[in-house]
Amino acid sequence: MAQGALTRRPLVSLITDWVQLLGGPTDDVVATLFEQVAAAVDAGVDLIQVREPDLPDRVLLQVVSRCVELARGSRTVILVNDRLDIALAAGAGGMHLRSRSVPAGVARRHTPAGFLLGRSVHGVDEAVRVADSDGLDFLVLGTVFTSRSKPGVSPCGVGVLTAVTRAVALPVLAIGGVTVDKTAEVFRAGAAGVAAIGLFAEPGRSGRFEGMRRIVGEVHRFHSENHVQRR
Repeated sequence: MAQGALTRRPLVSLITDWVQLLGGPTDDVVATLFEQVAAAVDAGVDLIQVREPDLPDRVLLQVVSRCVELARGSRTVILVNDRLDIALAAGAGGMHLRSRSVPAGVARRHTPAGFLLGRSVHGVDEAVRVADSDGLDFLVLGTVFTSRSKPGVSPCGVGVLTAVTRAVALPVLAIGGVTVDKTAEVFRAGAAGVAAIGLFAEPGRSGRFEGMRRIVGEVHRFHSENHVQRR
């Protein structure tokens, strides 16, 4: 079941954003997305969030369905950003809710057993409020560090991350400007894992994502060296 993924530490979550990064829903963009997802599945990434809001609904359904196929039989769970209808139709393992999305309890009424629901939060008060509601499985806090994908957004910092991990029982993933080296700070703050776009977005010299396994391995190493158990 998808919920078993949340027991792993560290949790590593990749977020796709190729239409925005490469400037349009072309065949090459979709092919790059599939190449990245396949490499992430092979590397043992725990969660892959398909975040492609600029894709037409029909294409998004096809993309998510293909990602589900690529992850079938692996440890990787495919999530869809803010589209419960697409997630259910494609057989995805979960959905990520934005801070302005419907409450998790409302979405949960329509989900099958084991379906994951995560939500973006930006501070301690918000994290506590949504964590106390029914239906959520994990939180994603950001922006923790300065991020190229969020220009002009002030980072909340590791201090807020620490406060959130102490205030809620749900697993908390850090997002925003996360690099391999910065995961040390993230794990010392008590985060269960990391979520990232840019960390996994470099296809390498060959045009393939041959560095994915190395990145995931280094994140696991930093976790083993810097993990702090929260009580």
